[in-house]
Amino acid sequence: MNRFVKGILAATALAVATPALAQDIIVVSHGQANDAFWNVVKNGVEQAGKDSGANVDYRAPETFDMVAMSQLIDAAVNQEPDGLIVSIPDADALGPSIERAVAAGIPVISMNSGSDVSKGLGALLHVGQDEFDAGKAAGEKLASMGGSTAICVNHEVGNVALDMRCAGFAEGFGGAVTVLPTSNDPSEIESKVAAALASDESVDTVMALGASAAGEPAVAAVKASGRDVAVASFDLSANFLQSIVDGDAAFAIDQQQYLQGYLPVNFLALHAKFGLVPGGNVPSGPNLITADKAGQVVDLSAKGIR
Repeated sequence: MNRFVKGILAATALAVATPALAQDIIVVSHGQANDAFWNVVKNGVEQAGKDSGANVDYRAPETFDMVAMSQLIDAAVNQEPDGLIVSIPDADALGPSIERAVAAGIPVISMNSGSDVSKGLGALLHVGQDEFDAGKAAGEKLASMGGSTAICVNHEVGNVALDMRCAGFAEGFGGAVTVLPTSNDPSEIESKVAAALASDESVDTVMALGASAAGEPAVAAVKASGRDVAVASFDLSANFLQSIVDGDAAFAIDQQQYLQGYLPVNFLALHAKFGLVPGGNVPSGPNLITADKAGQVVDLSAKGIR
């Protein structure tokens, strides 16, 4: 065998043995990975990295801080990744940074919040649920259960997605709805819900916008009041699901946030390798988890999947 043939065979063997370079994908969300909800998102991101072979990096500001989040997006753009995944709770604050990424030729997928603005900012698609429609479905369900006067607990004032949840809830509920602004401190939420119940005997419904942050303390406040008040919440936690099983809460709205972390990573990895991308937004929810379903997902919630 001559040197030329040997050289070709050696080069071919090297090409076969050398794996394709992994894609670098950065995720910037407004939710911290130590939060029960966002930990599930991060679990989905990490599993997708393993399954797709992509290098993924999850980043978030230490608190709900749009200035800090926009700076994280800018820093990600400067690294020139193969793909960028962002949540968009405030398009006015984050839009310029996202548009900068798109202008730099970085494929962007939004997830969780921002379904209404994602396309306009240049993102390929959005993975999440329509927050207004999800809130409306929750309102209709609670109204059908006899509710007439409600409070909607907003634990992240300024997060457009949560504003849309309350607005949709008010439309679907049809009765009197008061938005109760709080921080995301569960002890503060429990205290404020208790005060709202004490100040208005007509309140018969509490709509929480996050299970661990607001749903669980809302249940505690209602139980302490001794009143017959229906409590429902967006998202899942093992404790809130148990409250549904025990009859202390009505239902939870599952947006399947694991998919919000998992699917965009895979989509961007496929886009980088083959130019493939879904032709539109991917709805991850909503799904209403009532007592007949709650027991089935408690274990998965405790494992960080649901």
